[in-house]
Amino acid sequence: MATRTAGGNAAFHNFHNDYAHIADPNERRRLALAEIDKAPFGWYHVRAIVVAGIGFFTDAYDIFAIGMVTTMLGVVFWQDAAVKPGTIPTESDTAIKVATSAGTVIGQLGFGILADIVGRKKMYGLELILIIFATVAQSLAADSPGVSIVGAIVFWRVLMGIGIGGDYPLSSIITSEFATTKWRGAMMGSVFAMQGMGQFAAGIIALIVTVGFKESLLTAKTVGTCSGVCGLAVDKMWRTIIGMGAVPGVCALYFRLTIPETPRYTFDVSRDVVKGGSDIKAYLDSKPEGVPDEVARVQSMRDSAPQLEIPKASFKDFIHHYGQWKYGKVLLGTAGSWFFLDVAFYGVGLNNSTILQTIGYGTGPNVYVKFYNIAVGNIILVCAGAIPGYWVTVATCDTIGRKPIQLAGFIILTIIFCVMGFGYHQIGEHGLLACYVLSQFFFNFGPNSTTFIVPGECFPTRYRSTSHGISAASGKVGSIIAQVCIGTLRTRGATPTNANPWLNHVLEIYALFMLCGVFTTLLIPETKRLTLEQLAGEVPGTPQYDPALAGPQAMANAARNHSDRESDEDFSNEKAV
Repeated sequence: MATRTAGGNAAFHNFHNDYAHIADPNERRRLALAEIDKAPFGWYHVRAIVVAGIGFFTDAYDIFAIGMVTTMLGVVFWQDAAVKPGTIPTESDTAIKVATSAGTVIGQLGFGILADIVGRKKMYGLELILIIFATVAQSLAADSPGVSIVGAIVFWRVLMGIGIGGDYPLSSIITSEFATTKWRGAMMGSVFAMQGMGQFAAGIIALIVTVGFKESLLTAKTVGTCSGVCGLAVDKMWRTIIGMGAVPGVCALYFRLTIPETPRYTFDVSRDVVKGGSDIKAYLDSKPEGVPDEVARVQSMRDSAPQLEIPKASFKDFIHHYGQWKYGKVLLGTAGSWFFLDVAFYGVGLNNSTILQTIGYGTGPNVYVKFYNIAVGNIILVCAGAIPGYWVTVATCDTIGRKPIQLAGFIILTIIFCVMGFGYHQIGEHGLLACYVLSQFFFNFGPNSTTFIVPGECFPTRYRSTSHGISAASGKVGSIIAQVCIGTLRTRGATPTNANPWLNHVLEIYALFMLCGVFTTLLIPETKRLTLEQLAGEVPGTPQYDPALAGPQAMANAARNHSDRESDEDFSNEKAV
């Protein structure tokens, strides 16, 4: 029996005393985690969704806004260009956009690994500080004799990308490890769905600043003649759009910095049973963290930690774990699916201008109408396909399941891109628009959402953040390939009358990547309504159970049971003879 401790009130329940009569630390761990898994959906879950979701709102806002901002940068900083005055060069535009993805890869791997080493709580909030700082710095960047505006913005967007990358594994696994099993998919999907709201907000802010500077913008007919008051207005516009991206992050920063450590990390990695149980009670009471008796806590760690059956994390154990095909294939499935998805997802995003031209929102008779149409057109595209897709996933992923949604999404997207590519010249502009909207819907009611959800569930706690970071980084590598390599193919053989002669072939390439995603999806498990411990193979009596993952004691018990069964069989055979 564990030593009982003093203290406990309505605000800070003394969890330790609830289970003080249970000597086995593994059983105490199981009972404590069951409180989270079986907890009814409440305000503490809503708080977790909002705190994590605001980060993705900010991420999507910053990434989506740059598509409109680069057009404005061309007006301000390339007004005196010899070729196409008022238009940013293609290579500069690509560099600014790829910089974010490059930083994101670093952040996903770095923050993912560190969150498994030093803890979720210690890392959560740092990535948001980096995003806020880099966002504000971008909005204040300027051209100079020593550094071009492209160089300055690329530098700050790489730093911002590192922060955005850190948000992927941290928000996913923190939401996953605090979620109730029944609605874990909906909670994680809701966090990711805030990307759609961030995209929508970027369009709204762009529309507001455009209308606000209407009189100044009306003084120029084209971007090449937008100087004087028009140029000053556009300069203020892009800085305002970028700077507003820091506001939601500032609002959420306090709550991220005060979030408690996830009990699963405290139990399985820190191996602190008392603190983990105390944090569970604090979380369910919407308190920052538990405050157990420190003397009893230290004593419990000394006595109980060696008895815990969960394997300790180490580089050798990591290699051994994923060196087994049954676990390595899951990481291959999550990383491969995210890679194939992002090649097409970000590649199609490069062609937004083509779609805007189709619906009549790509240009205008003057600078005001041009910027107004771009903002409204982007809002229409987000509302037509992206936002509905996100929330249909939230509504169905805990009933239909993650794997069927992802598999069906890849199959449908393969068909859509085949239609767009092979039938490009037959379906016409309206057919292209319809296919684009459908693709956005099935990206988000499909692999774009599930590739975020599944890696936060299917790996053991000690490597969950690292594995999610590897999977997410694979996706961003795919997005870089789409922007730098495949995306540039669409202008191959361009003429004055046809700027994108190879666009149909590029869409055919995306169809192939979607088909590859079908096969990698077959490697991932279905995670619907299963506890994280069951998915990690730690729960005896379940199909996923693996004694090696449940610890040395469990392996010894399994060997003993196997030996007992063999002895019983030998005894039965002797009796029969």
